Amino acid sequence: MQDGTQKLSLGEKIGYSTGDAASNIFFQTFILFITIFYTDVFGLPAAAIGTMFLVTKIWDAVNDPMMGMIADRTNTRWGKFRPYLIWFAIPLGIIGVLTFTTPDLSVTGKLIYAYVTYTLLMMAYTIVNVPYSALMGVMTPNSNERTVLSTFRFFAAFIATIVVQYSVLRLVGKFGKDNPAVGWQWAMGILSTLAVVLLFITFFTTKERVHPPKGQKTSFKQDLVDLATNKPWVLIGSATIFQLIYIVMRNGAIMYYFKYFVRGQEVMFFGEVSYAKLVSTFMIAGTVATIIGVVLTSRISRAIGKSVAYATFLGIAGLSSGAFFFLRPESTTIMFILQLITSFSVGPVSVLQWAIYTDTADYGEWKKGRRATGLIMSASLFALKFGIAVGVSSLAWILGAYGYQPNVDQTEKGLLGIRLVMSIYPAIFALLGMVFMFFYPLNKKLMHQVETELIERRKTAESATVSGGVGL
Repeated sequence: MQDGTQKLSLGEKIGYSTGDAASNIFFQTFILFITIFYTDVFGLPAAAIGTMFLVTKIWDAVNDPMMGMIADRTNTRWGKFRPYLIWFAIPLGIIGVLTFTTPDLSVTGKLIYAYVTYTLLMMAYTIVNVPYSALMGVMTPNSNERTVLSTFRFFAAFIATIVVQYSVLRLVGKFGKDNPAVGWQWAMGILSTLAVVLLFITFFTTKERVHPPKGQKTSFKQDLVDLATNKPWVLIGSATIFQLIYIVMRNGAIMYYFKYFVRGQEVMFFGEVSYAKLVSTFMIAGTVATIIGVVLTSRISRAIGKSVAYATFLGIAGLSSGAFFFLRPESTTIMFILQLITSFSVGPVSVLQWAIYTDTADYGEWKKGRRATGLIMSASLFALKFGIAVGVSSLAWILGAYGYQPNVDQTEKGLLGIRLVMSIYPAIFALLGMVFMFFYPLNKKLMHQVETELIERRKTAESATVSGGVGL
């Protein structure tokens, strides 16, 4: 019998969290490095890259919901969602390495290669990450326990972020020396291997406990109608798109901002510090602040509610990011202070986003009498990936529009573009995401009602099943 007070063991929470560490190895590489890899190493024009990122989302619009519906209908002795973690971990790792491999081709040939490998990488990421995200919704029926689980998940995710931020450029330099293309291939080979191991750990340490209502039968069409009419999901899905545009555009601009605007600096007690060391320290400091925000999320959400906390901290992150526009290259101390504020605020936003999605799955079952956790999470992942695509595309297009040229001193107009994509433009999208969540209806009182009534329904259904069995 499913118990609404189901508590997860520490080992299972940690085991689940390693899966997001694996996913974040790829996710952070997309956000922080893929644009500058394609422009400065792979050798593609910024505008062409921007178009590629957006065009590939057309397939994701079909692929992501399809994966969710397939996962919802998967039945194995390991459950619905866990098997995909072990079946597709190795393919994801291999494609990750191929994506960051630079072939000896013409610009057109490279562009085709980039389209193919990036599309395959996004598909493999979907096949692993949709079931992984849905798994959180079926490990326990307890909403508060899922928030705690989400906290563990994102603590591990941001530890992985530190690993990426600290190691990628160092690995590229160590293995590439004077050939960064070789360095990138080696760096992704090492990180992809780590990701595969972490996904295996998640598979072997977790268990699925929440199941759809007995006898549930729905069509693909009905699933999509249920999703489209799930108002809480529509609002958090919309907020996610703007949130990810903000995060990707702002974080993707960091490398450009330090390489071409801040450059190397004379730092007190340390002397002359290269831009590479500055940017690495800048990102790691931010991630440490984010982890602190993640750890405090449960307390914050219990005090003011998930949606209010999400909206508030997304707004703060947007405002502190916007302030970067007014800084000069030598204002490194203020940059680091703003980075700490911004990154701390992103912590609760990232945790609560996925906890809120699992609540919308409960709401859908409560409202419609049908549960489609896989579809909810796959559609949520599409919102996330669409936000990533728009953010990365916008970053590339804006840089191109302002006359960006790789590996040379930028013009005044080019530097203005870099400053804007680090500050004002992403801030606008963060504030738009905040506005959507002001209309989110699932407050603490309603979620308690939903959770309580679902527990009673499941108990009633299980009792009826047992009684029916006795009569046979």
